Amino acid sequence: MKNFLCLSSILVTSLGLAACSNNNSSAADRDHNTSNPLNQAPEQPKEDRISDTRIKLMFNDKEVLIRMYDNPASMAFLAQLPLTIAFEDYIGKEKISILQKRLSADDVQAGDLSKKGDFAYYAPWGNVAIFYKGFEDATNDLIILGQIESGKENVENIHGDFTVTIKKVTK
Repeated sequence: MKNFLCLSSILVTSLGLAACSNNNSSAADRDHNTSNPLNQAPEQPKEDRISDTRIKLMFNDKEVLIRMYDNPASMAFLAQLPLTIAFEDYIGKEKISILQKRLSADDVQAGDLSKKGDFAYYAPWGNVAIFYKGFEDATNDLIILGQIESGKENVENIHGDFTVTIKKVTK
């Protein structure tokens, strides 16, 4: 009986260690796979990453610089540049413009609340928006494309409709 209890104890301990070992092994395999260049797409050079991409909005001798986020809708927007579009004020919190060609919102997690300085896409209407005030009541169909890095005051201080030329910033 003593041998049976000892053997049972060793078996339970072994199974416990094996289970822990499998979890750690899986994590180690995942870490190894992500660092192994043969198991993933080659990393893009830093200057080609979308999160390092900036766009410039030019209007009325003013500029706004926006850093784009890394998502499919942002890439679809960048593919349409350069653009010249008309913006109008919407509910005293954002400037909006309907795009002639809608962005693909497939595989994009929408539902972000907007904050001051966001550059966003509203999929149901097919419009881009520049938020110059926060909008706590935002819909869940909003996809944030980027964030203003400089020139927020230029958007805040413009009144009425205005035409904007948007270009990708090159270094």
